[in-house]
Amino acid sequence: MPLPDDPKLIRLSEDLLAEFEKLFGPHPGFRPAHAKGLLLTGIFTPAAGAASLTRAPHVVHASTPVSVRFSNSTGLPLIPDKDPNANPRGMAIRFHLAEHVHTDIVSHSTDGFPTRTGAEFLEMLRALASNQIESFLATHPKALAFVQTPKPAPASFATEKYFGVTAMRFVNKDGVSRFGRYRIVPEAGVEHLSNQTLAEKGDNFLFDEISERIGKGPVAFGIFVQVADESDVVDDATVHWPEERQQVDLGRLVLDGVAPENASEQKKMIFDPVPRVDGIEPSPDPLLELRAAVYLLSGRQRRAAQV
Repeated sequence: MPLPDDPKLIRLSEDLLAEFEKLFGPHPGFRPAHAKGLLLTGIFTPAAGAASLTRAPHVVHASTPVSVRFSNSTGLPLIPDKDPNANPRGMAIRFHLAEHVHTDIVSHSTDGFPTRTGAEFLEMLRALASNQIESFLATHPKALAFVQTPKPAPASFATEKYFGVTAMRFVNKDGVSRFGRYRIVPEAGVEHLSNQTLAEKGDNFLFDEISERIGKGPVAFGIFVQVADESDVVDDATVHWPEERQQVDLGRLVLDGVAPENASEQKKMIFDPVPRVDGIEPSPDPLLELRAAVYLLSGRQRRAAQV
């Protein structure tokens, strides 16, 4: 994926990466956020009615191989899984469409995002780094709402629900377009842990559990798209749409193994929040291009790191 031409966007991306390093320290070879992760392999099979929403190749094809990375929040590669700061959890999906051709979904386990713009997110990170976060939240009610949203720890990565942060524009074969947001739902059901149970867990219990679980059998998720109404805001990740909005079943994701050479593959893989595929287009949300630039710049640094 190419870097955007906008020098202001690149500077903002670099400032964000610098602020992440202030918060979490330098960890060469790891992501600045969601540093601790595990890469799995599997297959995506589209639902029968998914083509009514999009003509994207992974929805038209009978099935598509995928790579999925589960992760903890923060830029700390060794953060304990039971640390409250490890929430929200991340789930990034890569659909392998052809050799060197792919499209991705980047999601996490809390619905929404604390800020609408990257500049505002940078302000939030700086407030965190300078112990001024309470002052920031006092004047940013949507960020406060995100911070106050309950974020219980999952019993397993396989029993958590994940949400696409930003809206996408889905276009079908007839050219009909609708905006929507991804929702990824575990077939095993959603299961969270009480604080008491969580305290008794080991530092790597989630990663140990998912490796053990997938060794016994496949782990499955449904991928859905919550479709916006004409009155819904589609360019602001802090705005929630009503729960009664239509949800289109996009297909079934079945994970069947842990990826070989996991650490090196994670280091090499750069997920892209912008879909860059026919049938799924970015919304006008200002976070999209910024997140793509941050991921690309940090990914290049990660690949170049001597560790």
